[in-house]
Amino acid sequence: MGDTGHTTTWPSFEAAEPGFATTVRERFGQYTHHALATLRADGSPRLSGIEADFRSGELWLGMMPNSRKALDLRRDPRLSLLANPGDGTGMGGGDVRVSGRAVEITDPGALARYAAEAGAPQPFHLFRVEPSEVVRTSVEGEELVLRIWTPGRPARTLRRGNDESPPRRES
Repeated sequence: MGDTGHTTTWPSFEAAEPGFATTVRERFGQYTHHALATLRADGSPRLSGIEADFRSGELWLGMMPNSRKALDLRRDPRLSLLANPGDGTGMGGGDVRVSGRAVEITDPGALARYAAEAGAPQPFHLFRVEPSEVVRTSVEGEELVLRIWTPGRPARTLRRGNDESPPRRES
């Protein structure tokens, strides 16, 4: 999971990297179910299925009451969210991962508004994702291409071939 010492809001990521943010949203939009990594009480990872929701300019995660993943995030808000990789080996436009922290929304009015807009059954836990790192991994020709964004820095691209050469960095 990414370092969550420096997180930001989804709108700040979109403002800093609008094209990259659109690519990430579109990639998550290809499928309903994705994979969420949280930390158990003993520090070991837990991987769970989840639906991610982009609504009102934010990235949201809704969960059943007292689900293990919700309890994990209440205890330790660090997370990584991986877009569903899709069928076969095509990568569906690349692997996309958002790491950061989850902020639980507990205000009854905000929960009711979200439930009405999203058609979410109540009760539920609702978390807003504050990204600390966004990564897209894709294959172009014979190269693995990583596009990486962290708060306060422009996105950077790393390319690496199928050999022992170090990755090449692009601006």
